[in-house]
Amino acid sequence: MIRIFAVVAALVCVAPVLAQNLPAGVDPQNAILLDTKHGRIVIRLRPDLAPQHAERIKMLSREGFYNNAPFHRVIGGFMAQTGDGARGDGTGKSKHPDLPAEFSSAPFARGVVGMARSQNPNSANAQFFIMFAPATHLNGQYTVVGEVVSGMDAVDKLKKGPPEHNGAVTDPDRIVRMQIAAGAH
Repeated sequence: MIRIFAVVAALVCVAPVLAQNLPAGVDPQNAILLDTKHGRIVIRLRPDLAPQHAERIKMLSREGFYNNAPFHRVIGGFMAQTGDGARGDGTGKSKHPDLPAEFSSAPFARGVVGMARSQNPNSANAQFFIMFAPATHLNGQYTVVGEVVSGMDAVDKLKKGPPEHNGAVTDPDRIVRMQIAAGAH
């Protein structure tokens, strides 16, 4: 009986750690698990660079805002944009106020996650994008909020939109579920 209890207790303790499947050194409080039909994408948030934006992504993840949001704009060789959990077409935002820019010197390289915005630098709200390749013209112009630490193969498989339509995707891939690793289940 004691042996059975010990095995069950060990499984209860180990299961959440195994479920997170985080690379070494990634803080589960600042890691996002973004599930797609192509696999899991793990994003390390960078509150050291963009504390308000990192907190916003965590808050919206807890609210379930991103679940089923489409990758509505995907430009091969550039980036994949998502996060419009309100309208799904790139024009929506959350119920929360827009955020002031938190620009940094961090470069926009492959796997970097940036906050989408309008022409107004202080208009980021909920949408974000993942870089397929470096884009130096974005450096210092958009907020870097994180980086993909696992699952770029899933990002690479996202359905692309035609360049002549600015990457707008018909029948896009979607975020199945997005959650903070520390509370993942």
